[in-house]
Amino acid sequence: SPAGMVLSVLVILLLSVLYEAVKMGKAVLLRRALLALPRSLSQEALTEPQEGDSGPAQGRQFQLSQPLVDGISHLLPRWFWFHVGQTLFHVVQVVLGYMVMLAVMSYNAWIFLGAIVGSTLGYFM
Repeated sequence: SPAGMVLSVLVILLLSVLYEAVKMGKAVLLRRALLALPRSLSQEALTEPQEGDSGPAQGRQFQLSQPLVDGISHLLPRWFWFHVGQTLFHVVQVVLGYMVMLAVMSYNAWIFLGAIVGSTLGYFM
């Protein structure tokens, strides 16, 4: 029916816009992750000596990036959590990309145009 086709095109258009928004969100998160990295990627910059250690050859551990929150210590550095966020964004981006691709593979010109217009609008915004 014509109403179903219009709804399908709008859904694909919105999925394409969302795909582009997730792609941009991933880029913003990457920028923040790069800013969270220490200036030097040496072992000394990523870790901090334990109390009582006298030299660099002694054992090392990650410093706490945040204080205890609800009884759970965050032993991993801040950049690790940005990487987890990037991974989740990537999964969402791949799923959306495959959904739009499968819709386009229906070989319907209106669906194809909806995907193109949605990608254009998403990139423009």
